Amino acid sequence: MMQKIAFCLVSILLSCQALFAQQTPLITGSFSNTSFDEFVKDVELQTHLHFYYDRHQMDSLRISTTFNNEPVSQVLKTVFEGTNFFFSVYDNSILITKDRKLYAILPPNFFNQRTEEKETGEVIDLSAYENKTKPKKNEEIVFKIGKPTSKLEGKATLTGIVKDIQSGEAIVSASVVDQSSSTGAMTDPFGRYILTLSKGKHILKVKSLGMKITTRQVQLYSDGNLDIELEEEITPLKEVSIQSDREANVQGLQMGVQKLDIKMMKQIPLGLGETDILKVITTLPGVQTVGEGTLGLNVRGGATSQNLILFNDALIYNPSHFFGFFSTFNPDVVKSVELYKSGMTADYGGRLSSVLDIRSREGSLKKISGSGGISPVAARFTLEGPLVKGKTSFLIGARSTYSDWLMKQINTKSLQNSEASFYDITGNISHKINNNNSIVISGYTSADRFKLNSDTSYQYGNQNASAKWTHVFNPKLFGSIVGGFSQYRYAILGNENKVNAFSMNFSVLQLNAKADFNYTLNSKHSITAGASLLQYLLSPGNLQPSGTKSLIVPNVLEQEHARESAVYVGDNFDFSPSLSFYFGVRYSHYQYLGAKDVYQYAAGQPRQVTSITDTIQYGSGETIAHYGGLEPRFSARYSISENSSVKFSYNRMRQYIQMLSNTTAVTPTDIWKLSDSYIKPQIGDQFSIGFYKNLKRNLIETSIEAYWKTIQNTVDYKGGAVLLMNHHIETDVLNANGKAYGVEFFIRKSTGKINGWVSYTYSRSFLQTVGLNSSETVNQGKYYPSSYDKPHAFNFIGNYKFSRRFNFSLNTIYSTGRPITLPTGKYNLDGSGRVFYSDRNQYRIPDYFRVDVSINVDGNHKIKKLAHSSWTFAIYNLLGRHNAYSVYFVSQNGVINGYQLSIFAQPIPTVTYNFRF
Repeated sequence: MMQKIAFCLVSILLSCQALFAQQTPLITGSFSNTSFDEFVKDVELQTHLHFYYDRHQMDSLRISTTFNNEPVSQVLKTVFEGTNFFFSVYDNSILITKDRKLYAILPPNFFNQRTEEKETGEVIDLSAYENKTKPKKNEEIVFKIGKPTSKLEGKATLTGIVKDIQSGEAIVSASVVDQSSSTGAMTDPFGRYILTLSKGKHILKVKSLGMKITTRQVQLYSDGNLDIELEEEITPLKEVSIQSDREANVQGLQMGVQKLDIKMMKQIPLGLGETDILKVITTLPGVQTVGEGTLGLNVRGGATSQNLILFNDALIYNPSHFFGFFSTFNPDVVKSVELYKSGMTADYGGRLSSVLDIRSREGSLKKISGSGGISPVAARFTLEGPLVKGKTSFLIGARSTYSDWLMKQINTKSLQNSEASFYDITGNISHKINNNNSIVISGYTSADRFKLNSDTSYQYGNQNASAKWTHVFNPKLFGSIVGGFSQYRYAILGNENKVNAFSMNFSVLQLNAKADFNYTLNSKHSITAGASLLQYLLSPGNLQPSGTKSLIVPNVLEQEHARESAVYVGDNFDFSPSLSFYFGVRYSHYQYLGAKDVYQYAAGQPRQVTSITDTIQYGSGETIAHYGGLEPRFSARYSISENSSVKFSYNRMRQYIQMLSNTTAVTPTDIWKLSDSYIKPQIGDQFSIGFYKNLKRNLIETSIEAYWKTIQNTVDYKGGAVLLMNHHIETDVLNANGKAYGVEFFIRKSTGKINGWVSYTYSRSFLQTVGLNSSETVNQGKYYPSSYDKPHAFNFIGNYKFSRRFNFSLNTIYSTGRPITLPTGKYNLDGSGRVFYSDRNQYRIPDYFRVDVSINVDGNHKIKKLAHSSWTFAIYNLLGRHNAYSVYFVSQNGVINGYQLSIFAQPIPTVTYNFRF
């Protein structure tokens, strides 16, 4: 019986071969010293066949002969006669090999005996008879995209999503490059790539930081989709890396952009033992902070409030915890971080200096996993996994501190009587509806509470949520719609005396909706367009008595309402392989709305309470003031060579909400103010130019960027301005003009036993405030250094790998001290003592210098373990330098003495245990 079945199968195979031979197409053509590539194109146009071969092996073969309606098998025998090339026919494919033949053989022991080798040179598909053969790797499979056709003319669009093979999550900023044409694309925040290629065979090379490089063979017939999965590169010693693909430093169109991969951000030594996104960002060129332990970013001389900080498309107003020693972002849940210092595309708006776009991971679609860490002051834990395997995932991460015990150990009575704590929770649910639709719902909440040696306590927190729907209309067009809210609020509670007990509250609520679309017109043009809408509700102050015995008089400031809308369009245009452009324009419109009472002041006189002439009442929703205008964006890149390029960019930004603060560093009690009839929107223009060059096969990246910024209507204050609970805030706030310029140098070595980067920035930042009289004019109307003017900044970040389990990291950070206004004398006026101050920001606090070290110890690298762990031992401020946070003066026995406040005036050792399972 078995012999009959075997005989039937062999008969079927031989019949299929005979049938194929009968249907073998005929070739006609005359060739004279023709390259093999040209010969193949001619044959493929005449037949339904497709050739697969190594072009490097065939580049010396020339064809000179004529064929007239001859079978393709006879044509190939003639072409390869006298050479060491062989051909095999499989389905509609011709496989060319060198030095060895491909034989049609049945699996071993198919007839319980050895099978004779066939000399036909053809391959027979035996998968139908033997299901135990080893499956091909993805790199070996030819993926046929689109509907097969005999004519391969013109171009087609290939799209898809690059994913992590372990979790199923989309990978951001992965590069997908066609090796033959060098056409490439980077994946967007959804992991999607779009390539327009000529029809035919292509080999795609796919790379992403921390992942194994892979390739895909594609036979492209028409528009289609190909999703690609990447495996994690097992590199036990993680290092911080700025960009996901080193070539992007030179070939990418955008400039002033830094990308951080959270998987690699484990080695920079930081205070209190926590990996901190914002502190790593401050080591990059052009980014500084005003002092020790603060998290307010000053980008290219701009104020901290001029940075747009987005977390899953929702805005974060205060990015700090625990007096600024922690950022609000849990590193275990973050997937990607992108900082834009210049060359902002038209889809971003609302802030002048920078955009910090942070996105969390969506959670594994394949298995339950977790991670966490424990340090002396805080702990964190993250859990993720599938709700519906392959379709729906969840992720939830939480952090909290238990630092009160540490304060009790400090030999300072004021700190022993203090308390401080925080927590934050991040969560999201991701659902893949089908291949063309997906939705992600994200949420974040945080709370801080502290009390410093008194009964007055401070509480503040961020809350936000967003829902995003992504839809693929066709291979060339996809879009997303996102909606959500962001809220920041703080409270000051005073219970020191029941008679004076009070509570004061502030909050800002922002509702947002946005639609973005991306359309690939052709291989040269990629168009983006969209619209956004923001609704603001601001409660600037609410003071209430606390308890029945309190004599505090209630004081409530009127709420503020505003609406901000925008539309934009942009075009990435590849003029040639060497020259690319980005043209974009954004139009924003802002309305300051009632209900509100607006004070009128005497014309031509400084605004002050005594010059109020009238009060106008506006009803709910009525427009009080409106502003708007175009915000053009332009970028260009010219490739000098494969490893060097020059870039230029210009962008205009408008900012309709400003932060009011009488301190240089970000504090929880800073308040936000909407633009109104008196406080105008800020407008910023920035020009940037840069030169980029990679050395030693892209092992070392270098860049030089120069910039010039001008700012209209930035915020300044009168001397002695009162910002809290001020019913006439416009009388203490001034509109000023600003300018900033600088040069940034950056060198990075991203791989090898020794790696890291060096950055140096020379930058200046100035303000000019001219009012109606001397009380509204600062420094006689001359330009003076802004509070963020720090001309010199140098950073060295280095890592040395002793072995696969041990590495050493060193940070060296230097910057010029920030400007400060000092008292220079005292005098008597009308019988009372007064202090005479210098011109604003005429002096500086001492320069800042700090050295940090850390050693990272990984556990063993066995793949099958219940949990993987590591230890980090770090010393912050190794030299114990007394870096000045601020300088203050105290009158003692008729003498004014100056003192400096240092946050970390001694080395701070920490140890952190990290784990994942």
